[in-house]
Amino acid sequence: MRYLLLIYSPPGGEQSDAESNTMLESYVSYTKAVADAGVHLGGDALQGVETATTVRVREGERLVTDGPFAETREVLGGFYMIDAPDLDSALDWAARCPGARYGSVEVRPIQEFDRS
Repeated sequence: MRYLLLIYSPPGGEQSDAESNTMLESYVSYTKAVADAGVHLGGDALQGVETATTVRVREGERLVTDGPFAETREVLGGFYMIDAPDLDSALDWAARCPGARYGSVEVRPIQEFDRS
């Protein structure tokens, strides 16, 4: 089953170069582990929340606003899509994700639709 691991972290966290390098190295290692296990389907980091644009349609009119759709304590910073045999396995991968140490990782099964 496919799962999306949504990585959330506190907004605007200032990090030293050493901290940034350590975080980057941990993500490189994690990505390699997911790929080596054969469960990696995709993923990427997202640009900062200040680059977000939100679109809503109300009464047929498109409304566009700068920024995320809600005020939150954590912001979506990236994702991994994995193919895991079950939720427990997906939760194990989420716990290994570096983002789980600094923020949170939301695990969401991807809805499978019958396309026949």
